[in-house]
Amino acid sequence: MKKDSILILDFGSQYSQMIVRRIREIGVYAILCSYDISIHNILSKKPKGILLSGSPFSVYDKNSPLISKEIFQLNIPIFGICYGMQLISFLFGGKIEKSKYREYGKSYFIIDHFKNDLLFGIPKRSVVWMSHFDEIKDLPKEFKAIGHTSSCSIAAIIHKTKDIYAVQFHPEVDNTKFGISMLKNFILHICKCNPNWKLNKFVQNTVKKIKKRVSNKKVILGFSGGVDSFVSAYIIHKAIGNALNCIFVDTGFLLKKEKEKIFSHCQKMNFSIKIIDAKKRFLSILTGIVDPEKKRKIIGNEFASIFQMESEKIKNVEFLAQGTIYSDVIESSISSKLRKNFFIKSHHNVGGLPQLKKLKLIEPLKELFKDEVRKIGIELGIPKKILYSHPFPGPGLSIRILGEVNKKKISILKESESILSQELKKSNLYDFVNQAFIILLPVKSVGIKGDKRTYEYTAVLRVIKTEDFMTATFSRLPYDFLEKISNRIINEVDGINRLVYDITSKPPATIEWE
Repeated sequence: MKKDSILILDFGSQYSQMIVRRIREIGVYAILCSYDISIHNILSKKPKGILLSGSPFSVYDKNSPLISKEIFQLNIPIFGICYGMQLISFLFGGKIEKSKYREYGKSYFIIDHFKNDLLFGIPKRSVVWMSHFDEIKDLPKEFKAIGHTSSCSIAAIIHKTKDIYAVQFHPEVDNTKFGISMLKNFILHICKCNPNWKLNKFVQNTVKKIKKRVSNKKVILGFSGGVDSFVSAYIIHKAIGNALNCIFVDTGFLLKKEKEKIFSHCQKMNFSIKIIDAKKRFLSILTGIVDPEKKRKIIGNEFASIFQMESEKIKNVEFLAQGTIYSDVIESSISSKLRKNFFIKSHHNVGGLPQLKKLKLIEPLKELFKDEVRKIGIELGIPKKILYSHPFPGPGLSIRILGEVNKKKISILKESESILSQELKKSNLYDFVNQAFIILLPVKSVGIKGDKRTYEYTAVLRVIKTEDFMTATFSRLPYDFLEKISNRIINEVDGINRLVYDITSKPPATIEWE
């Protein structure tokens, strides 16, 4: 059901898709569009509210993304976040300058004026998540400041007569304690949206559409073994049965016994899967490659080449299915001209495969986020150990080996990751944390084993807690557990003599190292 909706204008923020997710969690349908959408197109979507996202740009930059001031004449409530706040102020004649004190991460927001709908029910002092290097120096006369932090004198503003609101911090991230309350105030009370975005009958309707579209043709699915590909496969199989051909590529960069586990799950769910052994092929093409971006692109192209070749072996194939979810759609299409200037890393997954020659795409999950996909998976009866397994990168262990990849390093990392997984499950910590893995550094250090000098690799343990994978903090694991992991890996894995624990949050770090 999609009745009331909120439109988010994207200015290139890393958090834009998170705003969409948060609004959907509230129960209202949200759409993310590029900032340069026309006024005509905005009106055609009939949004009940508009949000302006953050951005890596400064509003005073020569090529900064701007919008027409006409948007403020539409009588649609508007909420600006971070860059969105600075943009609103700038368009009304305010002055924006570089901050004397930059704020990244945790800060304390103090409310100065309670008499406004946006901050209803929010305590006078609360934790917020900041990520900015500009601030408002002169506020336009049409606005008033309603809150500040210790380093930012104007951290929230409202228009004196219109429904225009803005904050300098990010209410959409989990680290802003009352961020959801602010979004609810805006969406449910100011915009007067009804929470009517529901997933009821999603599977039934999707199965019906696929059955009608595919008819008597065949479908191949690039199967990664992750949550999205499992749920996609299950829905498509429900629609067309054995006309679905799942193809899994063993790159050699998988976790220990992962291939066998995936094959077993597929058998239990009654759909067939073809496993392509491409270990030698992938190891060969990565020989001598050190740069992480080159690794990702080489692996992505090789996947596409293998799927093209396999599709030509199956008669009557007309469709390529992908486990694309809404976050993939956003990454590949929204404001790409902005993000390419502030590039972080390529995202490779099976859902991101290029369309193969002459094949039409089927993407049953492309309007859903990961948490929504999991809800569908539960409805379908897919085991929770599949739905809630820790994320694993498309390029696999190749990007957890910093520097050149070779057989020895892959073996070292597989054994280390296996020990970590065993101990997490044995200590009932696997479901407590959201992702846990080992990184092998291209750094060796001196150690002692059996009274003898060793000169072996240093490894990094990375264990994180997160709600949305857009922001994350390190897991505060018991020291006894950390000691056990260290002892087991160093004693049982030849090639590692030092283990360190990564305690960096995201941002400023990413979750994976490459």
